[in-house]
Amino acid sequence: MLRFAPQNDWVIIIVIACILLYLAMLFFLQRDSSITEFLVKDFADSSNSFLTWGITSVIYCALVSVLFSQFIPFIPPKIAEVQVFGYGLNKFGFTFFGVAVFYLLKALLGYIYYASVGNIRKWNVFYFTATKFYFCVSMLLIFLCLGHYYFMPNPMELLNNYVLLFIIILIFKIIYYFFHKNHILPYQWYYKILYICTLQILPVLVLWKLLFL
Repeated sequence: MLRFAPQNDWVIIIVIACILLYLAMLFFLQRDSSITEFLVKDFADSSNSFLTWGITSVIYCALVSVLFSQFIPFIPPKIAEVQVFGYGLNKFGFTFFGVAVFYLLKALLGYIYYASVGNIRKWNVFYFTATKFYFCVSMLLIFLCLGHYYFMPNPMELLNNYVLLFIIILIFKIIYYFFHKNHILPYQWYYKILYICTLQILPVLVLWKLLFL
């Protein structure tokens, strides 16, 4: 039976660390920009886009792992047996590792996809635009993590709600990618459909199978 751990100081530590990272990112990498200024900034006026994308990705992976790690039924035995200096992965560590590897491979495949269809010049604009989307979602995740661990009376019963929420977010992301003013997807409609199916929908199903089945 799944049990909800009463000791949640680790959640506060991770959330505070994520907030501090964002503040440092806005101050040092985005030239002391406010959140609004960062979100409306054009690609031509941007700076340190790659580092900003990396920081946002790490924060997003960490917050997703915080929210979903306690729903993981078990850690695969072969992974649980792996220890470094006597320490092994707990549910959060396993989830974070899985989510981080997933998004790293997804980014690599995305780069290969853009290169293979002759749109490599769009790659920088793509991850610049995607960064803003994941930044906004991570802001939502901060509140969800705090609410889940500190204010929900029956948090372990909310998995279906979170899955529905992330399906809605995925649908919104696809619409965002399709109609963004930066035109980050290839112009040909069949390349757009190929990207959505192979690098947006299919990888999510693979990640779900890895963590929950």
